[in-house]
Amino acid sequence: MLGMSAGLSACNTVRGAGEDVSSVGHDVSRGANATQGHITHSTGASPQ
Repeated sequence: MLGMSAGLSACNTVRGAGEDVSSVGHDVSRGANATQGHITHSTGASPQ
């Protein structure tokens, strides 16, 4: 029983880490899109 609870705890930890990495990836994407929008707006270039 103790081994099974340790295994489940590890799964939750890995899932939590995966969610954290995914969240960081989304933040980076949003930042990149915002930067591209600002550059496009300030230079008058059309978005690609």
